Amino acid sequence: MSTREASISRQTQETQIELKLGIDGEGNAAIETPVPFMSHMLDLFTKHGHFDLTVNANGDTEIDDHHTTEDIGICLGQALKDALGDKKGIKRYGNAFVPMDEALAQVVVDLSNRPHLEFRGELPSSKVGTFDTELVHEFLWKLAIEARMNLHVIIHYGHNTHHMIEAVFKALGRALDEATSIDPRVKGVPSTKGML
Repeated sequence: MSTREASISRQTQETQIELKLGIDGEGNAAIETPVPFMSHMLDLFTKHGHFDLTVNANGDTEIDDHHTTEDIGICLGQALKDALGDKKGIKRYGNAFVPMDEALAQVVVDLSNRPHLEFRGELPSSKVGTFDTELVHEFLWKLAIEARMNLHVIIHYGHNTHHMIEAVFKALGRALDEATSIDPRVKGVPSTKGML
């Protein structure tokens, strides 16, 4: 099997991002961004997905964290799509529940080539530290579009906003780990259409 990895470079007047994703990794993360909370979430995503992820990002965070967070989501989605290649042999679907103390999140994915985000859950606080929590939706939306996947995120309950978001990113890693896994029973791609 060929190595499932991809590198993405995105240079705009707002952000400069270099990102490398290895699907069949060991959970190694080298994350350098000017958005500390996103760096923390990407580290969790990588560890729980058993991916290898390198991110070097700079952006106009003197305005706010929006452009940098959004563009990291774009790059990660593009890298995931590129690294999957023809998707032959993958399980395609993934589902993970993750508790984080009082919070419980679920992420369900379908690597269907049909981009859609469904986000169900209310975050109690508009900020975690200096991070605007509305950017979680922005990141996930751009990730789903660029990876061309169905992404359903459900925060069942919780009180602490940090815990709730952390559970989402851990569950995202675990769901994608399952969906990208190779199933030796799958011949070609898991679709009656013959393509994904």
